[in-house]
Amino acid sequence: MASSAGRLIRSVAHLAPGEALSRLSSVAIVVFLGHLYGVVVLGVYALAVTISQYLQPIIDFGLRHIGARLVAQRPHLAGEIVRRVQYRRLRMAGAALPLIVVYVLAVRLPAPMKAFLLVFCFSSTLYAFSLDWAAWGRNQLHLVGFARAVVPVSILAFLFLGRGNSGQALWWMVAGNIFGYLAQAAVFWAWWKKHKPHGSALIEEQRLISDSLAWRRSRIMGLAWLGNLAFNSIDMLMLGVMSNPRQVGLYSAAYRVLNQVLVAYYLFTQSLYPELSRQNSAQRVRMLRAKILLTLLGAGAAIAAVVAMARQPLVMLLFGHQFLAACPLLFLLAWAIPLDFLTSYLSNAYLAWGMENSVLLCTAIGAASNILLNFLWIPIYGAAAAAVNTLLSYLIFLVSLALVGRFTKELAREPQAMPELAR
Repeated sequence: MASSAGRLIRSVAHLAPGEALSRLSSVAIVVFLGHLYGVVVLGVYALAVTISQYLQPIIDFGLRHIGARLVAQRPHLAGEIVRRVQYRRLRMAGAALPLIVVYVLAVRLPAPMKAFLLVFCFSSTLYAFSLDWAAWGRNQLHLVGFARAVVPVSILAFLFLGRGNSGQALWWMVAGNIFGYLAQAAVFWAWWKKHKPHGSALIEEQRLISDSLAWRRSRIMGLAWLGNLAFNSIDMLMLGVMSNPRQVGLYSAAYRVLNQVLVAYYLFTQSLYPELSRQNSAQRVRMLRAKILLTLLGAGAAIAAVVAMARQPLVMLLFGHQFLAACPLLFLLAWAIPLDFLTSYLSNAYLAWGMENSVLLCTAIGAASNILLNFLWIPIYGAAAAAVNTLLSYLIFLVSLALVGRFTKELAREPQAMPELAR
C-alpha cells in the first residue's frame, strides 16, 4: 500500500508542473480577454474552447483510454497499437468536421464571430496527430503534462503579439491554436521515434489488439467519455444556441474559476488511471471503501465553502467589474465541487476497470437530465438556470454511479459472475 501511494505521489508530481503551466496560461487568456475585450469576446472564445473540448472525445472515441490501457498492459505491442489507433483517430477527425459546421450555423453570433468559431474549431482537429494517449499509457506523465501546456501557451503568446489590434484578437488566437497543436504533435512524435519498440506483433497478438480496438468495444468507451463531457459542459453549448454571448461570457467566467479547482483534482484521477488499470477485483473493492469516498466529499466541500465566500474578490480580480453578475453563478457552481470529486473518481475508476457500459449508462442518465432541464429553463432564466441544473444533474449522476459501485462490490464476492470487470 505504501509503495502504491508513493507511485501515485510521484505520478502526480510528474504531471503537475506541466498541468499547472497549462492552467495558468488558460487563466491568463481569459483574464486578458475579459479585461481588454469584455464579456462578449470572452463568451465567443469560451464557445470555441468548449467545442474543441468536444472534438477530443469524438476523435478519440474511446481509443484514448483503451489505447492507453493496452500500452500500459502490453508495452511490447505499443508499435502495432499506435499504428491502429492513429489510423482510426484521423478518420474520426474528418468525420467531426461536418458536426462543427452544423453547430456554428446554429449559434446566435454575428457572421465574423461565426467565421472565427469555424476556423478555430477546424484547427483543433489537429489534435488527431497527437500521441499523448500513448505517452499516458507508458506513464510518461511529465511529458504529457508539459505537452498539454503547449496549446494554451501558444494561444497566449499569439494573443499577446496581436494585442495592439483589438479587431484581430480572435484571429491571432486561431494562429496560436494552429501552431500549438502542430508543436504538440511534433513533441510526441519525437518522443515516440526515440522510444518506439522494435519488432512486430505475432498473429495471436494482432488478433488480441484487433479485438480490444474493435468498434463494438471502443464505441462504448467513446460514448461513455463523450457522455461524461456532455454532462460537464453541455450548458455552454446550449447557452450559445438558446441564449446570447453575454450569458455565455458570464457563465464561462464563473465556470473558469470552478474549473481551476477541478483540473487540479483531475491530476490525481489521471495519475491514478494506469495504476487502476492493473488492479484485480479485491483491490478494486478496496478503492470503493466509504472512508475514501467520504474523505473526497469532505475535501471538496471545504474547497467549495472557500470559493463561495471569496467569489466576489475572485471575479473582480480575474475579470473586472463588468463580470460581477457572474458572482451568483459562481456561488451555485461552487457546490458542484464536492459532487465532482466523487463522480470523477468513480467514473475514472470504472473506465480503468473496463466498465465502459456502466459509465455510459450513468453518464447518459446524468447528461439527459441536464439537457432536459436546460431545454426547459435556459430560455427563461439563462445562465442561472444552467448553474442550478448543473447541481441537480450532478446529484442524479452521483446516485447512478453509487448504485454501480454497490453492484460491483456484490459481484466481487462472486468471482465467476464478473465478466465485465474481468475484461
